[in-house]
Amino acid sequence: MRISRLVAVAAALLFGAGAAMAQMGDMGPFKMGQTSAGMIMVDAKGMTLYTYDRDTEANKSSCTGTCLTNWPAVIAAADAKAVGKLTVITREDGVKQWAYGGKPLYYFARDMKAGDVVGDNPAGVWHVIKN
Repeated sequence: MRISRLVAVAAALLFGAGAAMAQMGDMGPFKMGQTSAGMIMVDAKGMTLYTYDRDTEANKSSCTGTCLTNWPAVIAAADAKAVGKLTVITREDGVKQWAYGGKPLYYFARDMKAGDVVGDNPAGVWHVIKN
C-alpha cells in the first residue's frame, strides 16, 4: 500500500511539473525546478532566475553598478536565439542577456546552491518566475 501511495505522489508531482512547463512553452536553456517557493524557472544547474519590477521598459535592463554585482545578469551567448517567451536583449554595456516575457533575467549573488530562493521578494521588487 505504501509503494502505491509513493507512486501516486510521484506521478502527481511529475504531472504538475509537466503542466507548468506546458504553460510556459519552450524554455530554451532553462527549465522548471522544485524549490521552497514551488516550481520556478531555473537554469540548467538548478540556479534560480529572477525578474526585477524596476525593469519597466520591455527588453531593457535598469540594473547596473552595485545592483548588477548583487543581481548578476543571466548572460546569453553571442549566438543565442529567441525561443518561446525567451528573448535575448543587448544591455547598454553591449553584453547579451536573457529576458522572459520582455523582463531581463538575473541571478542573486547570495543564492549559493541549486534551489536557493534567497532573492525572492526583497524590497518587493525581485521575483522568481513561476509561470
